[in-house]
Amino acid sequence: MAPYVTEFDLYEPQSADDRDLPTQKVAVIGSGSWGTALARIAALNAAEKKGFDHEVRMWVREREIPGQGLLTEVINSTHENHRYLPDVSLPHNLVAVPELKDVVKDATLIVLVVPHQFLTPVLEELSKPGVLAPNARAISAIKGVEVVGAEIYTFPWLIEKKLGIPCSALGGANIAMEVAQSEFCETTIGVPSPDDAALWHAVFDSPMFRVHPIEDVAGVSLSGALKNVVALAAGFVDGMGYGGNTKAAILRIGLLEMAAFTKEFFPSSSSLTFSHHSAGVADLITTSFGGRNRKCAEAFIKTGKTFAQLEHELLNGQKLQGVVTAEETFRFLQARGREEGYPLFT
Repeated sequence: MAPYVTEFDLYEPQSADDRDLPTQKVAVIGSGSWGTALARIAALNAAEKKGFDHEVRMWVREREIPGQGLLTEVINSTHENHRYLPDVSLPHNLVAVPELKDVVKDATLIVLVVPHQFLTPVLEELSKPGVLAPNARAISAIKGVEVVGAEIYTFPWLIEKKLGIPCSALGGANIAMEVAQSEFCETTIGVPSPDDAALWHAVFDSPMFRVHPIEDVAGVSLSGALKNVVALAAGFVDGMGYGGNTKAAILRIGLLEMAAFTKEFFPSSSSLTFSHHSAGVADLITTSFGGRNRKCAEAFIKTGKTFAQLEHELLNGQKLQGVVTAEETFRFLQARGREEGYPLFT
């Protein structure tokens, strides 16, 4: 299936198989449902494509599984992440590792996909001398933003600043379980250079997971964060029992605010990211009908429970990103005096 090409698809990357590149080694930092799904794709590709080290390591926060042993041992013996991605077979060349420094040893391509609340300690560890390979590159599949007073930062920017390596961003209409079960979907990768486009395309692209690289790291990263705020609103609509008309209005207004916010505060980004690519409108639709933020927001209305309670009861240890992002976005708009420009976010 040929990718859908627009004028903003700056890169139609040549396969890494066809380029004179050194052997690449992939490491995945994060083992939640989305991290495991991405690690599965990367491991399958590493086993089949030239130019990749066969083994893909995945960082797992070690814990004891009652009656079974340590989580890493369970994953490596059963080739299944029973906690976050049950009933999905994982490739034998995907290896769960509990120590972060061991996961990234000699890795040239590092996938970061931890809840954004945990990113700071991860970066502290990775920034220590000798931990990362000197030629490493990173990609962020983390949904969220960092707000400090009247300043806002994307996670790829923070990763680049802290680690001193180029960082891309991955986002799209990608429900983890559907991706892991090889249901067809697309994703968008915002890249800083053609080399990054070629490498990450080779890591993730497959017949059932089509990758479209574009030169808009900030746009892809911001769309992945802000769509979770709109998904909360969609969940409120569902919880109050309103119908499709109301939900469609919320999504239209939300998409406009997502694009306007990104262009206002990250002017080098492109509005086409939101209208033409999976990271924009497609991701918003998927999350607003089937994501965890929508699910918890609906339950918030119907049960009166706090989001902290609902996260514990409904998400099986996963983190609810939209609530934190909504609060951070509001604080940022308040600090900039721009609340009136974004009534839905406010």
